[in-house]
Amino acid sequence: MTSEIPSVPIRIKRLKPQASIPQYHSDLAAGLDLVALLHSSMTLEPLGRAAIPTGLAIEIPVGYEGQVRPRSGRALREGLALINSPGTIDADYRGEIQVLVINLGTEPLVIKNGDRIAQLVIAPVARAELIEVEVLEETGRGRGGFGHTGR
Repeated sequence: MTSEIPSVPIRIKRLKPQASIPQYHSDLAAGLDLVALLHSSMTLEPLGRAAIPTGLAIEIPVGYEGQVRPRSGRALREGLALINSPGTIDADYRGEIQVLVINLGTEPLVIKNGDRIAQLVIAPVARAELIEVEVLEETGRGRGGFGHTGR
């Protein structure tokens, strides 16, 4: 299968020299792996939360965002999840990328320097133009809530 995925230039800055530049780990991967930059290992107790530094800052072009998402393998094996999944990095943010993690597992979880802890997906953004109205268009679903469609 030959596919070309469009690329978006993203400027990246190491805030600390030992920070790892994110990489794609397969030809068609959507996410770049973000790596923990820690002075020493960190243990997260069950339901424990932390902001894990990466030592990186990025410049995302206008019209795009960075989505910080969990890594599926660690989520399944260890219960490592993101508190605000997906986290959003706006085009005007220039601070350090930090990954907000939570241990949803039943055992303490050790995060070590150099661990791949999340993935970063660059995605297009559309801004909403809100138009206040008195009446909304009717649909077959109407006001039906969660589970209303029966699927």
